[in-house]
Amino acid sequence: MYDKLKFIEEKYEELSLKVSDPDVINNQAVWQKHIKEMSEMEPIVNKYKDFKKVNDDLQATKELLNESGLDEEMREMAKMELSELEEKEESISDELRILLLPKDPNDEKNVILEVRAGTGGDEAALFGAELLRMYTRYAERRGWKVELMDINDTDIGGIKEAVIIIKGKGAYSRLKYESGVHRVQRVPETESNGRVHTSAATVAVLPEVDDVAVEVNPNDVRVDVYRSSGNGGQCVNTTDSAVRLTHMPSGLVVTCQDEKSQIKNKEKAFKVLKARLYDLEMTAKQAEEAAARKSQVGSGDRSERIRTYNFPQGRVSDHRIGMTIYKLDNFLDGEIDEIIDGLVTTEQAEKMKNY
Repeated sequence: MYDKLKFIEEKYEELSLKVSDPDVINNQAVWQKHIKEMSEMEPIVNKYKDFKKVNDDLQATKELLNESGLDEEMREMAKMELSELEEKEESISDELRILLLPKDPNDEKNVILEVRAGTGGDEAALFGAELLRMYTRYAERRGWKVELMDINDTDIGGIKEAVIIIKGKGAYSRLKYESGVHRVQRVPETESNGRVHTSAATVAVLPEVDDVAVEVNPNDVRVDVYRSSGNGGQCVNTTDSAVRLTHMPSGLVVTCQDEKSQIKNKEKAFKVLKARLYDLEMTAKQAEEAAARKSQVGSGDRSERIRTYNFPQGRVSDHRIGMTIYKLDNFLDGEIDEIIDGLVTTEQAEKMKNY
């Protein structure tokens, strides 16, 4: 590990000199590439510097304890300092191991998030709307931008399905764990006998991909345009602005009607199509890598029941890590970091076992 850390530190220093070179500065493509590499290395380099300083202090304290003329009071103080430094060194070592773990290449990307009502009829649609609001509030809390792509809502305020794009640094790294079946247990307003009903909604989280990652042959895509429906102002039902893409080789269908411009809707729909095709490709690849899946915490299988929202008890339970919190209202208002942090920590621990 320490050889690798030394190599990263040397590489960082080498890049620091390069980004100050006028010739490199004039070549913006190369300069930006080096800056990006440095920003990825910087947390590791800074932590490694902390480690070396603690290690130097540790050696100095050991040397002090070996001095023969040291009085008892100083010796006791040195022993206490030694113990503290050893704990600090171990803590920093653990942090360095986590920083050196292989990164998910999609972690810094924007997210395409899809919510679909599952079993439970109107109640499932209402729950889907609550989940959509939860993720929108979470994005707002983190300063991310949310764009609505498509929504199929119900008369009573629920949603059958909705697609949004969440734009922000590290959005995928936090939200990728949300893919799966979300279950709700509560008494519906229409239930006269007070019985608790169970409904479900499915969430899919896909990284937004660029043209380099996925190529789509235009001849494989059928483009249909039609008039938008639902809330949308004066342009609704007056222009053929909504777009439906059908990718014939895979059978995937994507619609977008949020924008008044057909061109913008088509552009957004292609983004979703590319993300779904990329997801299909990655899912197939992960299925072949059984060993790699051991270090994942259910961050991709949308058939897996991942979480239960129990209204009578005011609790949220994540079944992958056995974590339960009794802050249901806050959670649905976008305060979901506590469970996400637990998922991140668990995945890091699993990866460290296999690294």
